[in-house]
Amino acid sequence: MTSAMPLPHPTPDEAWTLIQTRDPRADGQLFYGVRTTRIFCRPSCASRRPGRHNVEFFSDLINALRAGYRPCKRCNPAGIYQEAQIVQTLCAHLNQNHDRPVKLAELARIARLSSFTVQRLFQRVLGISPSQYQSHKRADSFRASLAQSSTRITDAIYDAGYSSPSRAYSGKQLGMKPRDYRNRGLGLAIGYTIGKSALGQLLIAATEEGLCAVILTTTKEGAVVQLQQQFPAANLKQSPELTPMLNQVLSQLTEHPAALDLPLDLRATAFQMRVWQTLRAIPRGETRTYAQLAREIGQPTAVRAVARACATNPAVIVVPCHRVIGSNGKLTGYRWGIDRKQKLLEIESAPEAHPPFD
Repeated sequence: MTSAMPLPHPTPDEAWTLIQTRDPRADGQLFYGVRTTRIFCRPSCASRRPGRHNVEFFSDLINALRAGYRPCKRCNPAGIYQEAQIVQTLCAHLNQNHDRPVKLAELARIARLSSFTVQRLFQRVLGISPSQYQSHKRADSFRASLAQSSTRITDAIYDAGYSSPSRAYSGKQLGMKPRDYRNRGLGLAIGYTIGKSALGQLLIAATEEGLCAVILTTTKEGAVVQLQQQFPAANLKQSPELTPMLNQVLSQLTEHPAALDLPLDLRATAFQMRVWQTLRAIPRGETRTYAQLAREIGQPTAVRAVARACATNPAVIVVPCHRVIGSNGKLTGYRWGIDRKQKLLEIESAPEAHPPFD
């Protein structure tokens, strides 16, 4: 196994020594370009060494490629790590600029690749797009700020890089773990905690991945029974450490909610996921009909399926199925009761804040 590069930040003279000695420990962390051939190599490359005056040093692939050098076919400096290193460099740029939206074209210019190629690289290496990566980083920053009791919500919003409060509450991070839910939660460790709200007793439950259930009932006992019915084979445990998450969910009953960027771990089919993501995009204080929701997901004839997806939503309030009404303007059915649906809509449309607790 090759040990780490002996000089973490070599000077030009030290870098030249590593290249002259063909030190393999510098591979992947140091590259050199030959100005006369416009080719760049690893320090351990077996090719004949150029004159020192024709050599340019680089700490990563991106800078070598940006300078117009081609990878050496003999030592293959890009190797199988080229895509990962390019994405790593672009992620570092996104991290440094989390306070503003970074456009795909900007990343493409940095990598000297097309926007399409950059998008494809992110999907292949990370499984998400650049905009989704930046959204996750903002959400992480937002949650970290909220965890500090001295931080105001509005301060946390802008410190995390959101341009406005509405941006902070438009996150759509949903997890789908079908193998965990197929057997009704067998082997899952699920923590839960309960708080009193203006809508009754509110229980939240979470796995290690994120929030998996939000339940509204009149009694604490009834809330626990419903959780047991959802996950009869899981290991359920009351977890006071979930109180900050509970408070974020309860904050949805205020003028300035702070819960929609919570990581979620919800049981869902691909269709349900699309419906729930679209529900979370409905602005606070607005409603949609089931037919409008079906059109927004691109399946205008699936009105009944959309209604079913709303009815099976396991995370009330956080996934706001209460914002969907009938085509005649009536509230129609609601799993947690029409009265609660009416009160939620009144809270969201009211100009003044409502207290999260009774």
